[in-house]
Amino acid sequence: MAGICAFALVLTGCAAREPEVRTVRVEVPVQVPCRAPVVSVPAWATGSLKKTDSLELKVRALLAERRQRMGYERVLVAAVAACQ
Repeated sequence: MAGICAFALVLTGCAAREPEVRTVRVEVPVQVPCRAPVVSVPAWATGSLKKTDSLELKVRALLAERRQRMGYERVLVAAVAACQ
């Protein structure tokens, strides 16, 4: 009987005590979707060339397209860098 009374006292002591409330901050990395703008493909300078066009016209178009591609690549690199 003494064991039951001691057990009842222990349970009463646990019931009377208020639970301890504490705030715990947990830092967890969360994956965020990339919101980079869509890069449109330009109309390339050599896209409208014909076989009958002069060599000078073809060379100028190729040089212009080279500059276009360099600019396009810079925009693509900037879009990729925005997501990292």
